[in-house]
Amino acid sequence: MAKTKPQPSPLAEGSHQRRLLAKALSNPMTEARPSAPPSPYHIGEDVEVLTMHEARCGLGNFNRRDKFKVVLVLEGINELHYANRGYVVDRPALVFTNRLIPYAWEVPEGFNEQQGYLCCFSESFLHSAMRGVSLKDLVLYKVDGNPVYFLNDEQVRYFTDAFTRMRRDLESDYAHKEDLLRNQLSIVIHEAARLEPATPQHAAANAAERITALFQNLLEVQFPITAQLREPVLKSAGDYAERMAVHVNHLNAMVKEVTGKSTTTHINERLVTEAQLLLAHTDWGVSEIAYSLGFEYPTYFNNFFKKHTSLTPLTFRRAHVPATA
Repeated sequence: MAKTKPQPSPLAEGSHQRRLLAKALSNPMTEARPSAPPSPYHIGEDVEVLTMHEARCGLGNFNRRDKFKVVLVLEGINELHYANRGYVVDRPALVFTNRLIPYAWEVPEGFNEQQGYLCCFSESFLHSAMRGVSLKDLVLYKVDGNPVYFLNDEQVRYFTDAFTRMRRDLESDYAHKEDLLRNQLSIVIHEAARLEPATPQHAAANAAERITALFQNLLEVQFPITAQLREPVLKSAGDYAERMAVHVNHLNAMVKEVTGKSTTTHINERLVTEAQLLLAHTDWGVSEIAYSLGFEYPTYFNNFFKKHTSLTPLTFRRAHVPATA
């Protein structure tokens, strides 16, 4: 009998604020998030810089499916599960997270809430400052790279000053503040790349449920698709296994054990759901939808859709879109 979808471990009574922070730091999930007033520390859709206190008060700021994050931890303790590795962040550190590598934060019971800063940003925001280097190619953001860098007192002062300057620039009325922030964030990334990375302290507990939850998170974080020109959707179990740094056979076994379905079945069901939504609620052509879902040729998409729904994409669209006069 298939097991139920794993639920996050319950935190102790009275730890509501810690739950909020853990959610704010983690990958965006699919449940609805309360909206929050716009923060003064953001520029459009490309970048935000907040304190952890502000993150706890406004989760809406972190419902961002296309963002990378840099977290400067100054106080408190958290446990970071990153792909199939675990890190206890129990002292000042810089932490880098990539939306296409599944991760989750857990705040241990009985510890003070963490204090520090967070910056979330799009790859395009940094493109010019990084001279065309993709963030996904940097060791800080690669699946086999280490996301945690512990800091000494001098480094804490340096990076605290850097985040303080970024917040000051965001508050200013200076016409070119985006350039200032872009350059400062680039410096933070380059300086961190010179640091000694932390060593993973343990493998994730409850391996089957943990790996399944991370797989489901990585699957859902790619949707909804709201633009045609975007990074292709991961479409195979092998793609997900590579991002999670596990063998594809191990991933398949864990997902099947917990959910009763294969990894491929989960992926295909989610692709079909998204395809149906795009066909019913956008005016994109079938070929545009196919490319947006990562299909190399529209014919491949047509065959895939008909196999799973018994309808062609156009037949489905005609049945679900009212005819116009």
